[in-house]
Amino acid sequence: MAERLNYTVPPVQDEQNAQDALSELLENLHQHGFIRLANDIVKANSEIGKILVAGLNRPGSRNAVQNLSLMVMAVGSIPPERFNHILLALRAAVMATKPASELNEGQKAPGLRGIFKLLNDDELWQSLRPLMAVLETFVTEIRREEEPPVTRYSGKPTRE
Repeated sequence: MAERLNYTVPPVQDEQNAQDALSELLENLHQHGFIRLANDIVKANSEIGKILVAGLNRPGSRNAVQNLSLMVMAVGSIPPERFNHILLALRAAVMATKPASELNEGQKAPGLRGIFKLLNDDELWQSLRPLMAVLETFVTEIRREEEPPVTRYSGKPTRE
């Protein structure tokens, strides 16, 4: 009589291994034309590189990149909840400009008496206070001596 064989059935593979996932990704990239695009870019690498370097090597381009990075750093230093509050207030102010200008079309100028009444209006002064604070801060910052951005943001002096 024959002896019994000890054979264990291998488990069914439910998940892809890395090799299968890579093969599937490569096939999808090929089907959608990304492999061809990548090959074309690699073949034209020197030409594309020359165009990019020539475009970025202009003073205006360098200034634009530096200014963009400064804007990102400045906006990045504002807490999101405050930035959201400022954006919503700015949006509301922009939306209020047209209706306010339409209301004033048929009105006459207030004259000297009207101006004196406005000067004594506490509600007007309370609503103008944030605008005055913005102007005061802006003027203070404008009066500061200009310095390189690296020095202003990091405190480290630069060599020029």
